[in-house]
Amino acid sequence: MAPTSTSESTSSSATSPGVLDGASFSARLRELPEGEPVSVALMDIDHFLEVNERHGRDTGDRMLRRLEHALLGSLPKGSFLARLGGDEYIAAIPDHPAEGALIVMEEIRRHLSGGEGVEPGAPESISLSVGIAAHPAHASDRGELARCAGEAMFRAKQEGRGRCAIYVESKMVLKSNYYNKGGLARLTKLAGALDRTEASLLREALDDLIERYRDAI
Repeated sequence: MAPTSTSESTSSSATSPGVLDGASFSARLRELPEGEPVSVALMDIDHFLEVNERHGRDTGDRMLRRLEHALLGSLPKGSFLARLGGDEYIAAIPDHPAEGALIVMEEIRRHLSGGEGVEPGAPESISLSVGIAAHPAHASDRGELARCAGEAMFRAKQEGRGRCAIYVESKMVLKSNYYNKGGLARLTKLAGALDRTEASLLREALDDLIERYRDAI
C-alpha cells in the first residue's frame, strides 16, 4: 500500500517513537490475522502550509508532535500509527468497524480542536480532516483501505474540513440520484447541525427502516 500524499506541506523533523513509516505500516497491516476486521483512518492538518508560513516551521513541528502524542495516547490498544509524509498520518484500528473508528477519531479530533494541552507558541487548536474505511465492509483487500480512506478524507475536506468522514461506495453515491435537491440540502443542513457525516445519517435511517419492517424480511 502506497497511498498518494495529499498533505499541504512537509516537515523535516523526526517522528515520535512509536510512529511507523508507510512501508512498516503496510507490512503490519498485512500481518493482522485473516478475517480480523480493521478500520483505517487517513488524516492531515487543515491549512498546515499556512501555519508554517505564518508561524514558522518550529511551530508546525510542535503541532505535529502534539498530534502524534494525542493519537498514540488515545487510539485503542492494538492500534498502530504511521506518518506518510508532511502532516499526513494513517492509523489502523483493529477490531473496530467504521462506525467505531469514527467515534474514536471524532473524540481525538474534538480534543485537538479544543486547544487542550497546547504547547507554548503553537496555534490554539488543530483542525483535522479524517477519512475512514473498513475491512471487509469497504474493501476486501486491505491494500485498498488507504485509497478508500483517502477518498473519504477528500470528501471531509470538500464538506468544510475539520471533520471525519466514512468511505461511501460508488454504488451508494449513485443512489443519491433518487433524492431531490431539496431533500439533499436538508440532509446537508442536518449533518451540519448535528456535526455528523451525511453517510452516517443515511445509514441510521436505513437501519431504522429495516427494523421497522423486520417482519417482512
